[in-house]
This record gives sequence, C-alpha cells and structure tokens, in this order.
Amino acid sequence: MVGAAALQFYKFEDPSYMSNSSVLEQAKKLQPEIVDLRRHLHSEPELSFYEHKTAELAANKLDGLGYKVKRGVGKTGVTADIGTGTTVAIRADMDGLPIDEATQKSYSSKNKGVMHACGHDAHVSCALAAAKILSGEKQELNGRIRMLMQPAEEFGDQEGKSGAYRMLEDDALAGVGAIIGLHMDATIPAGKVGIIPGPIMAAADSFTVTIQGRGGHGAYPETTIDAVVVASQVIGCIQQIVSRRISALEPAIITVGSFHSSSTRGNIISDHVTLEGTFRTFNKDVRKQIMEELERACAVARALGGDYKLEYELGYPTTVNDPEITQIMREAAIDLIGIDNVLAVKPRCWSEDFSMFAEVVPGAFMFLGAEIEGDRRSHHSDTFDLDESGLFIGTAVLAETAKRLIKHLETHK
Repeated sequence: MVGAAALQFYKFEDPSYMSNSSVLEQAKKLQPEIVDLRRHLHSEPELSFYEHKTAELAANKLDGLGYKVKRGVGKTGVTADIGTGTTVAIRADMDGLPIDEATQKSYSSKNKGVMHACGHDAHVSCALAAAKILSGEKQELNGRIRMLMQPAEEFGDQEGKSGAYRMLEDDALAGVGAIIGLHMDATIPAGKVGIIPGPIMAAADSFTVTIQGRGGHGAYPETTIDAVVVASQVIGCIQQIVSRRISALEPAIITVGSFHSSSTRGNIISDHVTLEGTFRTFNKDVRKQIMEELERACAVARALGGDYKLEYELGYPTTVNDPEITQIMREAAIDLIGIDNVLAVKPRCWSEDFSMFAEVVPGAFMFLGAEIEGDRRSHHSDTFDLDESGLFIGTAVLAETAKRLIKHLETHK
C-alpha cells in the first residue's frame, strides 16, 4: 500500500520539463480518429493470441508513420521503432474477452462470444495516436520510441504464458530504458487520470485444493470421512489467514469461489471435494506467506482423518510503478490537464501483466478515467462500455511522458 509520504512528488524545475501545449492540442485534434479507431476495434474483438487483424492494423498504421515494424513478436504481437538512441517503450494490450456483448451499440462486437470488456480497444487507440504525434517530432526526440502492441494480457497460452512473457522471450525490451502504459478505469470520471508510485495492482494467483475423504451412505456417517464437512473446516481456516496471519498493514485477499462435491445426491456422502480460489497480494513476502499458510490450513484435512492435494497456478506479479518514472508521468499530466484532474488513486486489486515489463525496466502505468456519468459499468461484464470523451488525454500523457523520459534518461546516463 502506498503511504502518504510516497505521495509527495518532486517538482521538476528545469524549464525543459515545462509542458509542450502542442501535444495536448494535437491529441485533441486526433480525438475523432481515436474514437473511430476504438469503435472499429470494439466491433472486431479477438481473443488472446488470436489478435491477427488487430495486430496487422496496428502494424500497418505504424509502418505508415515511418516506424520500423516487427510482426509476430510474442506470437501475435508487434513492435515498432522510430528514432535512434535512448529508448522509451509505450505498451498497449490488444486482446478481448470470451464474453457475449449485451450493449446493443452501433459498434458492439460482431464476433459472437468475444468482446472488448476491459478497454483494450481504447488502449490500442490511445497508443497509436501517441505514436502518430511522436512520429511528427522524431527529429526533436533525440532518442527512440518503441511501440509494444502486446497480445494476450487476459489469458496465457497452453503453457500458461501471457503475451508480456512471450514478448520478453522475444527480447521486446532490448535496449529499452523505461516503459509506460495506461489502463482504462470505468470508476474514474472521464477527463481525469490516476497516477501513483509503488504497488498499483495486485499479484493474482490461483489455487485448487482436492480434499480426500471416504464416501458412504448418508444413513451411516460414522463409517465415512465426510469430505464436505472436512472441506468446510478447511475453508474456515483459509478465511482466517488474512485476518489472523497477515499483518493489517499488508493488503491481501483470499477467496474460495468454487466448491464441488463428488456427490450429487443428498443421501450420499462425498469421498472428495474440489475447492478453487484466488489470492491477491501487493508484497512478494506476503505472497509467499499466504502459500505457506494455505498449506497449514489444508493440513486440517489430515487432522480430521482425510487428506488433501494443493496445487497453484501462479499468475502475474504485483504491478509496481517506479517512483522516478511515475514522477515524470505525473508532472506531464499535471502540466497538460491541471493538478485537479490528476488523482492519487488507491491501488487496484486487479492484476496486469504490464508488471512483467516493469520488473525488467523501470515503468509507470496510469489509470485513464472513462466512467459513464450516472451509469458506471463493470469491467469484464457484458455491458461494459466507456465514456470516450477523455481518450485524447491518454494519448497526450503518453506522448508527453515519452518525450520527457528521453530527456531525463539522457541527462542521467
């Protein structure tokens, strides 16, 4: 959790860091193009590692802007460079979700069972517009911009590896000094952004517990080891981990969301039960401790005469904003849209594989407001939609931050 002291940002006094108002004006002029592109992408969503049309669209646009484009990075991703020297990367994820859209808009998904329900269509649109602005200033950049159009943020492949992991395997960050990105946030009003340093999104991990008992007839429970009863005791222990084993100063969540018994009849005692859950943390040590505590909680099954098997599917690590890079992004946003529109939001319990990039090079990730006033939509729901009026702000902050970062990295070589 970010403490109050961490929210005191250093104000750059160097005149070279003062806002270039032309970036905001250019972004405003691009707003209709950003919205049109977002709606086109929204109508043609593609699932993780199947973003072929989206990737080709991005590659063609970047190629037309003079970027040196590489296709097939991280399977279906795209990288594109312009300029030379100190390199700053801008990342946007491209994939949709396996959801049937229910919005009935003119730009609703044409692909049954697939939907942009988290804003990745807007991420791509904002990033490509930023790439357009930066391409027009390539002579003044004195550095390199690398666009990372990333596949598969939502789901991994058959080996459980997401798009960020696969792009890193293909050296997408080679030579990069810093990376930035954004995420749409339907809980922040349009026209505002949320930018904070430190842990901003949780690590998200999954677990499956199989509780083994001994089944039998409901009329003779004394001859059985009732897996339902044993599993219930295990759940009670699991739910005490955060409240009794983790410091109150360390945010963490554990949820058991699925309980499946081997019995489907009321008079048959189960011989086994399967539990599925998730835990979310902002601290690596807490993440490790929860795994240890889950083992202890499940061991109750053995004390009650049964047995257990605990399996993990480790997800994305905590997304951590580098304080120095975040300062530069925040100052850029303040200069562009005013301090009242740059919020010190609370960390989200969402999870993002931007975290993998930010573990390799210093990074900053912001939340771009898109709440529909009076009709807040839920991410990952079939009615998800955005207030598009502030999309140009995302473009402007990305472009301005990239410019300032090149100067900053050059100065501090």
